[in-house]
Amino acid sequence: MQTTSHILMIRPVHFGFNPETAVNNAFQMPGGGKGVQEQALREFDGCVSVLRAHGVDVIVIEDNPEPHTPDSIFPNNWVSFHRNGTVCLYPMFAENRRLERRPGILESLAGKFTIKRTLDLSHYEREGLFLEGTGSMVLDRQKHIAYACLSPRTERKVLLDFCERMGYKPVPFRAVDAKGQPIYHTNVMMCVADAYVVICLDSLPINEERDQVRAAIAESEKDVVAISLDQMQHFAGNMLQVQNDKKEKLLVMSTQAYTSLTPAQREKLSSYNRIIHFPLDSIERHGGGSARCMMAEVHLPSPAQA
Repeated sequence: MQTTSHILMIRPVHFGFNPETAVNNAFQMPGGGKGVQEQALREFDGCVSVLRAHGVDVIVIEDNPEPHTPDSIFPNNWVSFHRNGTVCLYPMFAENRRLERRPGILESLAGKFTIKRTLDLSHYEREGLFLEGTGSMVLDRQKHIAYACLSPRTERKVLLDFCERMGYKPVPFRAVDAKGQPIYHTNVMMCVADAYVVICLDSLPINEERDQVRAAIAESEKDVVAISLDQMQHFAGNMLQVQNDKKEKLLVMSTQAYTSLTPAQREKLSSYNRIIHFPLDSIERHGGGSARCMMAEVHLPSPAQA
């Protein structure tokens, strides 16, 4: 299945602008001062409340004061959870983000889900090679396709290793923003749902690679909902389809992303699933990530399913 009703989220303690990630994340904006953490908490808690009100099982883990991890609110970069019981750990570009990998988080999930094995790719950090989870890869879990925008955070060698070990077909490509700068994470320019793909095809400058991505989407028999470079800059690509306790599909995004969509795009997306959104202005501005980055989907089997 492409979607799950179980979402892991990390409630931040020291959220703020991270200079270690800003070197290749053009979405981040410095500044904000002491009020950034408090505003991020309000946005985080509001997001959790909306998701739970719509029947989504949100597993909230409190971040620790030490060590200092300003980006802990984005757990999907260091871990992913799979239906076969595998937990994948990923090599992270920023040294202070590597501290987010906390064994206690996995231990807490083990009480509710079955973990059969751990695939730890973090050793690639010693080679200076990185693959930041479902930020670097947008996974079609139904068709076993891993779309990946190559960047300093997403290395082809690690992508191919993940795909070989997990049974995915790699679809690597290059993508840039309106200023021609490389896009740091694939999940800011595309989202794969059960029946459609939201994607900024205008960000793919190489015709051959754009054709390959189109072909992979066509082969997966999913519709394309195209967004513009400007909409991508407003996090319209950073969406995630989830489901609730009634198996109803929901498309989750920030209010900024929702506002950037045209009426026709909203109508098209609403024909597949309900849209839910909430303001994440401070998190987006200073963290350079949005709604999808905050949610790590837990696809692990329950003990009854294992």
